[in-house]
Amino acid sequence: MSNTSRAQAGITLRLNQIQRDEEGFFVDAYDWQPDLIGDLAAEAELDMTPERREIINFIRGYFEERACVPEARAVLKHMKEIWGPEKATRRYLYQLFPRGYGQQACKIAGMVKPRKLMLDV
Repeated sequence: MSNTSRAQAGITLRLNQIQRDEEGFFVDAYDWQPDLIGDLAAEAELDMTPERREIINFIRGYFEERACVPEARAVLKHMKEIWGPEKATRRYLYQLFPRGYGQQACKIAGMVKPRKLMLDV
């Protein structure tokens, strides 16, 4: 088995120990731990850049304060505050998470699937 295969098997084993739904969203967002970011990002086939990590940390902080998943507009507002208006765009958010904010960022942040997935609108 190659090192890449071993690493992927380790990620799969570790993530299989967490209860998630058929789409990969956490069943209980409180099961998430910061040390899972790398494994969840690898599963999503994303390198965890500082910008992506900032978004993940914002999602978790928002969740901890309000017990709900932030909609994309809240993330865009946060992006504007820290990076300025030129990067606070849906286009840039999709550059960071090409499969969508809800489908990648929220999964990496350990969120439960929202009742209505209004996150990518």
